[in-house]
Amino acid sequence: MTGKGGTGKTTVAAALALSLAADSRHVLLVETEGRQGIAQLFDTPPLPYEERRVAVARGGGEVKALAIDVEAAFLEYLDMFYNLKRAGYALRKMGAVDFATAIAPGLRDVLLTGKIKEAVTRRGKDGRPVYDAVVVDAPPTGRITRFLNVTGEVAGLARSGPIKAQSDGVMAVFRSPQTAVHLVTLLEDMPVQETADAIAELTAARLPVGSVIVNMAAEPLLPAASLSRTAEGRLIGADLLPALTAASVHGGVEVADGLAAEAVEHAQRWVAQDALRGEVEALGRPVVELPLSVTPIDLGTLFELADRLEAILTTEAAA
Repeated sequence: MTGKGGTGKTTVAAALALSLAADSRHVLLVETEGRQGIAQLFDTPPLPYEERRVAVARGGGEVKALAIDVEAAFLEYLDMFYNLKRAGYALRKMGAVDFATAIAPGLRDVLLTGKIKEAVTRRGKDGRPVYDAVVVDAPPTGRITRFLNVTGEVAGLARSGPIKAQSDGVMAVFRSPQTAVHLVTLLEDMPVQETADAIAELTAARLPVGSVIVNMAAEPLLPAASLSRTAEGRLIGADLLPALTAASVHGGVEVADGLAAEAVEHAQRWVAQDALRGEVEALGRPVVELPLSVTPIDLGTLFELADRLEAILTTEAAA
């Protein structure tokens, strides 16, 4: 899940995890940016570098969450491929981990995506995947292609060896039918443009693009028949005054003029958003709209969004 900052991608990722966990399924929700946004959404203490249950979904399903710590992932990597866990702790104390990821930013993404790939491919004693789905709250659209395209990032680091093998394994998963990159946007110019740019970049990198999710979509407060007229500024206070007077609303012309100005602003904003809705549909991806919540985002709101996503995803799967 990616999107321009402020579009609500973490919220949508959490809702998607809940929807996928319905009916006894097991889902892992992964955070990659160290903001502890998932912990805040589910009202839990900050997540450590381990998989912890944060919610039970409808039908007994389970959502676990993991906040990937780059240093811990680096130590795990050294132990897994080089049997250097103790040496890794020494490097951590010396600050060598921060130094290594600073001079080779691609290494950081290899560590993060490698952990994601491990969770996706991990199997239990019965040979079945441990998780039915893994949902990743990924970096924003401006960085998503570089984050996922670890083969390109690793090219300057290693041409062979464990790092190269790790990146190749990650790309095999990311470019497979198991993966879809969903993009969250708002009906605003910048988020829609960044969404279009990201789709072009992901497609060029042969990374599979999923749906475009329009978040916080508001319904018009005015009747459809009067929206265009109002957006053109052809509504004035005198048009509203008789109805306000009949409803015993005090304030006279001043209140009527203020309400008319607000109505015009709302209608113009709605018409502009509706035009952007057409641009989103022209991107050629399935489009999902999630409503604007009038209350703060809490667990109840997440379940409502999850129900909306589940109904849409079920319909798409049937189609």
